[in-house]
Amino acid sequence: MTDSVSPTPGGHPTPTPDFTPAQRARGRALRRAQLPWALGGRITGLALTLVLGLTPAGAGLVSAVGDWFGGSRTARVLAGAAALVLLGQLAQLPFGAGARSVRARFGLVTQGWAGWAVDALRGLALTLLLALPVAFGLYALTDRSPEYWWLPAAGAAALLTAALSFLYPLLVEPVFNRFTPMEPGPLREALLGLAERDGVRVRDVLVADASRRTTALNAYVSGLGATRRIVAYDTLLSTAEPREVELVVAHELGHVKHRDVLTGTVLGAVGAAVVVALLGLASGWDALLSASGATDAADPRSMPLLAAVAALLGALSGPVQCAVSRAVETRADRHALELTGDPEQFIAMQRRLALTNVSDVDPPRVLELLFATHPSATRRIAAARAWRARRPSASELVV
Repeated sequence: MTDSVSPTPGGHPTPTPDFTPAQRARGRALRRAQLPWALGGRITGLALTLVLGLTPAGAGLVSAVGDWFGGSRTARVLAGAAALVLLGQLAQLPFGAGARSVRARFGLVTQGWAGWAVDALRGLALTLLLALPVAFGLYALTDRSPEYWWLPAAGAAALLTAALSFLYPLLVEPVFNRFTPMEPGPLREALLGLAERDGVRVRDVLVADASRRTTALNAYVSGLGATRRIVAYDTLLSTAEPREVELVVAHELGHVKHRDVLTGTVLGAVGAAVVVALLGLASGWDALLSASGATDAADPRSMPLLAAVAALLGALSGPVQCAVSRAVETRADRHALELTGDPEQFIAMQRRLALTNVSDVDPPRVLELLFATHPSATRRIAAARAWRARRPSASELVV
C-alpha cells in the first residue's frame, strides 16, 4: 500500500492522515470508557491488599479461615493463601465485568457471560494451583529458618519463573484456547519460510480459536526451544491480507531473534529473586510485623503482609516495565521492516490492527508512559516511514 497524497495550499504533496477523525474518536471513546474500570480494578486490588497486609485484618482472616480447617499451621497457610486469592479475585470481578461490557458495546466481544464466567473460574483454579504449593513451600522454609528463609526462597522463585516460562504454552495456553495446526498452503509455507530466513527454528504454526471470545487481531511466537511455535488468531487469518499476517509474524520473530523471551525470562527470574529478598527484609522489620499482627516470618499470619509488599513493589515497578516493553516492541517493529523490506504493508498492517482492535491511536502521553506496553499506532507508523526514508533507493544501491 502506498500513501495517498493531497496538495497543500502551496502545492506540495503531503500524506493524508492515516486515521479519519471518526476512527480516532472511536478509539479514544473506548479508551475513556475502559479507563475507569481498569484504574478502578488496579486501585481496589492494591488497596485491599495493603489494608489486609498493613493492619491486623489480614492476620485475623488467616487465623479465622485456618480455624475452619482445624487450626493447624498447615491449615492456616493453605486456607489463608486460598482466602487471599479468592478475595483478590472477587474484588477484581466487577471491574473485569465492567470492562467486558464496554468492549462488548464496541463490538470486540463474541463470548457470552457464561463463557466469561467459565474463563474466570479457570483463571481462579490455575492461580490456586500455583499459589497453594508456593505458600506451602514458602512457610516450610520460614519454619526451618525464620531469619534466612529468603535465601533459598529467592533461588526457588527464580527457578519457578523460568520453568513457568517454558511450560506456559504447554500447560496454560490450552486451558483458554484450542489450537489446531494451520492447514498446509501458501500462507503456512510463507510463515515457515520467514522463520527459516530469519534463522529461527519453530516447532509448528498453530491457529488459536480466539474468535469465540473476541474480534481482536493478534499473533505471537511462544515457548522456548522445543516448545516454540508460531500462533495466529483465527480472527487475524480471516480478516487480514496474507502479507499483513506475515508482517505481524515477522514482528513476533523479532522477539525471538533478539532473544526477548529468553531475556524476559532471565530478567523475570532475577526480579522474582529480588522481590523475595525484599520480602525477607520486610518480614524482619518489627514495625511492619507489629502493624500486620504477625509475630515473625514463620507465622502464617505474616502472609498478607508479604502479599502487600509484593503488590506494592509490582505497582511501583510497573511504569519501568512498560518502558522496557515499549523499547522491545519498537525493536521488533524494526526487525519486521528489515526482514520483509515492506514498509507499505507494515503501515497497512498497523492501520488494520488499530482499527479492528479499536485502539486509541494517539493516547495522552502520561497514560502511555504509565500503562502502555506498546508504542501507539501513530508512533509505529511514523517509525516505519522514517525507516523507509532512511533506506537506500534502488538507484543508490547500483554501483
